[in-house]
Amino acid sequence: MFTALEILSFSQKFSLNFTFANFIIGGIGNLLNICVLTTLKPFRSNPCAFYLIVESIVNTCHLCFLFITNLVPITHDYDSGNASIIWCKFQNGLPQLFRLLSTSMVCCAAFDQFLCTNPLLIIQQKSSLRLARRLLIVAICLWTAHSITYGISYQIVPLNGCIITSIAAIRYYSFFYYPFLHGLLPIFTSTLFSLLAYRNVRHLVRRQVAVVRRRLHRQLTAMIFIRVICFVLLLLPYTIYRIWSLTSTISPANSYPYAIEQLVFSISAAVLYLNYAVRFH
Repeated sequence: MFTALEILSFSQKFSLNFTFANFIIGGIGNLLNICVLTTLKPFRSNPCAFYLIVESIVNTCHLCFLFITNLVPITHDYDSGNASIIWCKFQNGLPQLFRLLSTSMVCCAAFDQFLCTNPLLIIQQKSSLRLARRLLIVAICLWTAHSITYGISYQIVPLNGCIITSIAAIRYYSFFYYPFLHGLLPIFTSTLFSLLAYRNVRHLVRRQVAVVRRRLHRQLTAMIFIRVICFVLLLLPYTIYRIWSLTSTISPANSYPYAIEQLVFSISAAVLYLNYAVRFH
């Protein structure tokens, strides 16, 4: 039987080593995604590729921030999130912004692929870079406001550290944000449109579509389909954990249950962070 201190030590080392490895592998993977999608001619001026490029940029920023937040406690020998109220709010609000933007880009890419492969011309014409840029601006404004509110709800509490103290905020994130906005909605949306796009691509042969365009649609649809599968599988564990953790009342004073919770968090977070290191081509 492991002691609470041993479990906590293992959780911290696992989280730290995984974050560093994910930062290197994910950084390289995202840079390769950006290079391929920006340099190859078939992907230029393609709305779906635009969403994937933005997602890779956001994921790179997210991995860099996670790397910094894990590096600070090592270099300063203390967790600044539990010592500085500004950093407490910042280190919780900014990652949420990155997560929501990345999630939105996956859903938008699946939606765009559904549009451009649709047999109806009027629906195909809805897919454009102009629409992609507008949706990106809307997502940035909406999720920035949401994440600022999220960061503000955090306070430093003795013994518990940097946590959400508002009952209304806990209920919102427990019953709406994590199960719906962060979980079911993006999972359902991305899955639905990727499946519809896959169905549309299978019928491209019957429609008189140019060979080059058909190949591009197939390639992008395959990329989106694989991305959505990874997205769903890697998102579920963390979503389930967060729903449970926000309603639990485990205090660091209860050493063994707290150590188990930290281990579960480290594993579920590690699975989630793989979402930001996926290379999908």
